[in-house]
Amino acid sequence: MTAITVNPVLRVAPAAPAEAAAHFRAGLAFHTDVSDVAAALAAGGDPGFVVVDSRSTEAWDQGHVPGAVHLPTALVREQAAHLLDRSVPVVTYCWGPGCNGAARAALALAELGYPVKEMLGGFEYWVREGLEFETWQGRERRAPDPLTAPADAGECGC
Repeated sequence: MTAITVNPVLRVAPAAPAEAAAHFRAGLAFHTDVSDVAAALAAGGDPGFVVVDSRSTEAWDQGHVPGAVHLPTALVREQAAHLLDRSVPVVTYCWGPGCNGAARAALALAELGYPVKEMLGGFEYWVREGLEFETWQGRERRAPDPLTAPADAGECGC
């Protein structure tokens, strides 16, 4: 009898296509990414959502997404009603993929009745993709990191 070797990728079989579709559809209901947020904001007019920076004041001062509302995660429950309209979807972000502050802020907002998504990549990937950001000194932009954004194309194609 010959032993069949299964590699680590296929050790657990892929989900059935319908299950996979449901999973990925659900994920897109909870998350958005830096590129999609930037494209929606750049299109002009009302994007249909508000961006919330859930970091500390010190982090906010280092730079933030232009037009974002500053609402630190720890203050969501006491300040959200003063800063946000419950009928407008909220997109939260924090530092980056290694931080779950945006997820905690999104949870608090959802528990308060706000429609909410988390922006994957956070402020780190906003800057790494070469997008403009604000500080108290004005607007800045860094060169795109070729590991996170296409070097010679306007968009990644995804």
